[in-house]
Amino acid sequence: MIYYIVNAIQPFLVPICFVSAWGLVILVGWSMWTTARDSVAIAKQMHQIPCSGCQYFTDDYRLKCTVNPSIANTEEAIQCMDYQPKTNPMLY
Repeated sequence: MIYYIVNAIQPFLVPICFVSAWGLVILVGWSMWTTARDSVAIAKQMHQIPCSGCQYFTDDYRLKCTVNPSIANTEEAIQCMDYQPKTNPMLY
């Protein structure tokens, strides 16, 4: 009985495995592409944060900013009203 079932589905196994393997390759490729695309978008947004060029930025993990420590190095800091560019980087 099992012998007849195996012989009946054997011609379909190669096409099913072929389509399944290529489907898996396409899904992995698509996943990698969307991950890379999203990472680039997030990196572009993070590079808009001006904190490292501000004179109030301390570059210390305990107190990142002396004026707005809660929003320092976050997306909220992109439109920070207290931003003051460093005038002389040798002083800081």
